[in-house]
Amino acid sequence: MALSTFNSASISGSCSRIGGIGPAPLSAARRRQGRILTGAGLALLPWLGYLAGTLPPAEAAAWVALDALEAAALLTAGTRLLRGDSRHRAPAAAAAVLLLADACLDLATAAPGTELATALAMAAGAELPLAGLSAWLASRRT
Repeated sequence: MALSTFNSASISGSCSRIGGIGPAPLSAARRRQGRILTGAGLALLPWLGYLAGTLPPAEAAAWVALDALEAAALLTAGTRLLRGDSRHRAPAAAAAVLLLADACLDLATAAPGTELATALAMAAGAELPLAGLSAWLASRRT
């Protein structure tokens, strides 16, 4: 009896279909959004190693911590979306805030020249679009 209580839909967050059993089927768009967030979170994992190995220790600690939080939020939101779990909104909101902060800090701390161009490219090509998608997903009820 206790096991069925822990696995109930209200606790596990799965969406039950009316008149059916199990989670509601995912739309193609929701699957794609979940894959994007999960893929971005996975792509950050080797990036953490690169940052840890190339930055001075004091800087590495701060940047690795920020990017690790981003990866955790993206992976949590993405995997919850892929499972049809309605609890994806909080980690998506966290990912949006962290990605926006990362883009701002990258731009504010970049040296003029190649470093600034790289920060602009990363902000425009990855961080801000992912932040926008995450914010949009966090604001939607379903």
